[in-house]
Amino acid sequence: MKFFRRAALALALALALASLSFAVPMAFAQTWPSKPVRLVVPFPAGGGTDIIAREVTSKMPGYTFVIENKPGTGGNIGVDAVAKAPADGYTLVLGQTSNLAINPTLYPKLPYDPLKDLTPISLVASSPLVIVTGADSPFRTLDDVVKAAKAQPDSINFASAGNGTVGHLAAESFQKVAGIKLTHIPYKGAAQSATDVISGQVQLYVSTIPTLMGFIKGGKMRPIAVTSATRVDDLPQVPTVAESGYKGFEAITWFGILGPAKLPKNVVPKLNADINKALKDTELQMKLNAQGADITGSTPEQFSKLIRDDIARWGAIVKESGAKID
Repeated sequence: MKFFRRAALALALALALASLSFAVPMAFAQTWPSKPVRLVVPFPAGGGTDIIAREVTSKMPGYTFVIENKPGTGGNIGVDAVAKAPADGYTLVLGQTSNLAINPTLYPKLPYDPLKDLTPISLVASSPLVIVTGADSPFRTLDDVVKAAKAQPDSINFASAGNGTVGHLAAESFQKVAGIKLTHIPYKGAAQSATDVISGQVQLYVSTIPTLMGFIKGGKMRPIAVTSATRVDDLPQVPTVAESGYKGFEAITWFGILGPAKLPKNVVPKLNADINKALKDTELQMKLNAQGADITGSTPEQFSKLIRDDIARWGAIVKESGAKID
């Protein structure tokens, strides 16, 4: 009897310890986040991606976000840093079309695989591009640009945020449909390219509306076309490329939050729910809409499908355009 009693007590003690050891990590997991979350922006401060990152995270109570700008190589450096970070939910990235859907084709040795090394959490926003000139430029319409480019091939240059970015490829696609040839000047960020466009050293700039809206509203840049299918509410006077005589032309970029592969199972649904809740904030919607960005939101599965589909779509454009890395 003593033997059975001791065995029963030992079993009860073992079960209690097992229950305690199981409860501790579960309790820890349920407290996430218990420290600041680093959100990497793979482009310089002040650009469209940076603006969206700061506006969205400011509407997520219960989190302390530290925004880290990590630009370089078309966004690859920042995205790769997150792909190789610990998969604990404390390092995320605000990726976008260029570094998730374009670069896999553009770069022959991309250091990460967007489909295998990252966990899509939620789309955040999308934005058409805008084609601008300096305020003192003689170009007032897209037709002015096309006529000048046909009269003097290679005499007009355009800036983008870098080789293979959406702005670059949208301009390459437009050159093909318009039958013109422009000279591409890639930059590493918005500051220097904006300065050169405003001063007239560069004739055109193709980038996201959030990146350039401040310059447009400040009267330093003149928008001559947007790349969406319909006009943008905050730039109602600016025609689309399609309206300007190039039917069917459209180029949109999107932004979304991702983490490293194999994130804890409790992190993804919580983050997705909290991001999508933040996107419903009226003030946030007004701020992003004023910047020319459209709120999207999504499930992780929808975001994953978009990345996969756009890798195929933009990959074909990269190959057709002949775009190359620096």
